[in-house]
Amino acid sequence: MTRPATHIWRLFKWGITLARHRALVGIEHDPNAPGPVRRMAKLARWVAFTGTRGGRDYAGAFRDIGPAAIKLGQTLATRPDLVGEEPARNLLKLQDDLPPVPFEKIRASIEASFEQPLEALWSEFDPVPIGAASIAQVHRATTTDGRQVAVKVLRPGVRERFARDIDTYEWAAAHLESFGVEAARLRPRLVIANFKRWTNRELDLRREAASASELAEHMVGTEGYEIPGIDWDRTNGRVMTVDWIDGIKISNTEALKAAGHDTDEIASRLVLAFLKQAIAAGFFHADMHQGNLFVKADGTIAAIDFGIMGRIDRRARMWLAEILYGLTTGNYRRVAEIHFEAQYVPSYHNVDEFATALRAVGEPMRGKPVSELSVGQMLDGLFAITRDFDMQTQPHLLLLQKTMVMVEGIATQLNPKINMWDVSAPYVRSWIRDELGPEAAIADRIREDTQTLLRIPELVRRIEDRFPPKGGAPELPPLPDVELMWERRRRTEPGRGWMGYTIAAVAGGLAVWAAIMQGWIN
Repeated sequence: MTRPATHIWRLFKWGITLARHRALVGIEHDPNAPGPVRRMAKLARWVAFTGTRGGRDYAGAFRDIGPAAIKLGQTLATRPDLVGEEPARNLLKLQDDLPPVPFEKIRASIEASFEQPLEALWSEFDPVPIGAASIAQVHRATTTDGRQVAVKVLRPGVRERFARDIDTYEWAAAHLESFGVEAARLRPRLVIANFKRWTNRELDLRREAASASELAEHMVGTEGYEIPGIDWDRTNGRVMTVDWIDGIKISNTEALKAAGHDTDEIASRLVLAFLKQAIAAGFFHADMHQGNLFVKADGTIAAIDFGIMGRIDRRARMWLAEILYGLTTGNYRRVAEIHFEAQYVPSYHNVDEFATALRAVGEPMRGKPVSELSVGQMLDGLFAITRDFDMQTQPHLLLLQKTMVMVEGIATQLNPKINMWDVSAPYVRSWIRDELGPEAAIADRIREDTQTLLRIPELVRRIEDRFPPKGGAPELPPLPDVELMWERRRRTEPGRGWMGYTIAAVAGGLAVWAAIMQGWIN
């Protein structure tokens, strides 16, 4: 177990880095920040010899702290309610381009993971990577049977480094949440728990390969959208091999137009592909930034990099579809009711008041192109009312919100006049009709009742196991309670160590507030 002093030292170094980029300035005067945190933020600024004037480079601060912080920053970009609008927009620009690992180390890692020479798997392997990120880097290669592929390889030692940093994030988040009230409502421990789960998925390339395979199954029949095939014989936990994609980056609009592509049609197709993944399948590519999408010669959109995936259960998808459709049609009362049904808003609030607050967010958006108002602005408006109605973080929606903003940004670049509502509404309306209509309700009832009947035999067996007939094994006698020695020490010496824990709590609160809450600024 990591000692508190180690956590404090790490957080202190990270806090100084944040201060150098003026990422802590707003905390000093923020009434929502606990008093000790505000004072420690000021101290960090003094130690860093940084003034209060000048730009605040949140992305630069996270980039300087290291790979795990880069990923954390990308996660926090989904939380304008937590970090603020300006930092969230700044963090969306955070790219994790890093210097590549020398090829000798990459070769050694590949050969160790497969326990055979690299040449036994690939006839050609370009030692110069085509991309190097915080977790892995990608090389172009040719398999021994002549196929062109991309090979993704984890950076040596990256798993251990991430585990160490996340351990400190968890420790700091727990201390921050102990301050209560506003910090507890925003649930920083849950933020870090989700970040840990997403990162652990990225650090196992077999799971990324499985995600790509699953998404490809969901997108079967979707014209103009492609997932590269997985070479399972050349894939393991540290190495993933996929089919090579030849295409133009979707962000290069000039090249797309020069190649004869209809960028307006591509924009609409991208939005509909995302809606099919999120609403119909409940499993979506949650890292749809410009570097992970290409347009092939025939106009097909090809997606890569499936380390971050989002999943939403059917009930949440139904709520989501009704919320989106209600906002597009102006049915704010129904949108408000869904928030109460889903328990996103506590029942002691008034539905009509919440509907009015939603109207204030939705009405300015309706009927206007993205060039004037955007889904991102709508999300900012929704986040702004969460505090008034005591809405807690909904972790299953965080990735969705982030991805919606990404898709909107790309679609706007391809077609500045696109109206996301106009593109989305027909699909959402059709899905609601199919999923919430009378036929769907009857089918759901039949399916649920059948599943209940099929569970009855197993339920009977479990009852028999719980209450076996006489003659079975005798019931174990109750065991006495025994006081452990460290519990005795804590009881007999209650004051010992309180100062150390107090300092740890304050330092932990500062650092996580600096790393997560820096957006609560004026």
